[in-house]
Amino acid sequence: MKILNLILVLFSFSSVLALPNCEAFKYYGDTLKYEACKKAMEINGHYQFSKEYQTILDESLKIDPTFDYAYWAKSIAYLKSGDFVTWKKLIDKAVEYNPKEYLGYRGWCRYQFFRDYKGTIADIEKLDSLVDYDIGQSQNGTYHLNIAKGLCYKAIGQKEKALTIIENQIKLNEDENFVGKYDYLHLGVLYLETGEFENAIKMFKKQSHTNELAENQYYSALAFLSLDKLTEYKSCLKKAKELYVGDKKMHDTYSNPMDKIYLDNIENEIKTAYNN
Repeated sequence: MKILNLILVLFSFSSVLALPNCEAFKYYGDTLKYEACKKAMEINGHYQFSKEYQTILDESLKIDPTFDYAYWAKSIAYLKSGDFVTWKKLIDKAVEYNPKEYLGYRGWCRYQFFRDYKGTIADIEKLDSLVDYDIGQSQNGTYHLNIAKGLCYKAIGQKEKALTIIENQIKLNEDENFVGKYDYLHLGVLYLETGEFENAIKMFKKQSHTNELAENQYYSALAFLSLDKLTEYKSCLKKAKELYVGDKKMHDTYSNPMDKIYLDNIENEIKTAYNN
């Protein structure tokens, strides 16, 4: 059932990277890639699962077997249909021929769909080593790739390293006035999990100002409980339930975000709060 659900949601996954500029290949004298690119652009208007779509890309690769865009474009249908083995073979070819363009994409897919934390870390760190510019956002725009990398380090048990990575990235994001919609929450949970309760509450308050969520109030409650502030603990639990019922909670179309909670979590904690 989990695999079926994953396949179904992938049908709506938008995997749009920048379209290649065919004229640029011509300008720089790469006539082979120019011809392969022009052929690949014939997919416009064709359904990704159609024979015509795949055939056009196969013909593009016959012209130039190193044309990375064609491998990536072919891979989309296999990701969406659940043929992850074929997807991996194709996206690996795209990365081989154009790592700067596709490492971030492959790394994010590894995180979002497969929870391949070590693979995600490897892809993001490799990309970072290849470029001298900002490595950018996740495919869905939710996270800077460094935040995603930090979450992966948390997932494999390296919480102190995760803290450093996420702290540094949030500082950069704050300087540019662009903090992700869950960034403060994740950092707050990391502080909570490492016993830095006051810092956790500071981050949860920042999250409240930018994007209030049921998760934010739930974890705030746990931080206040750890500090033996029972009035605030109970108040936050009440707010958490109100927010959750009002659909103000973490959401992702394709997978459950890290640190997401459920109504049962809140209600069980409320029972504990009022039965003791």
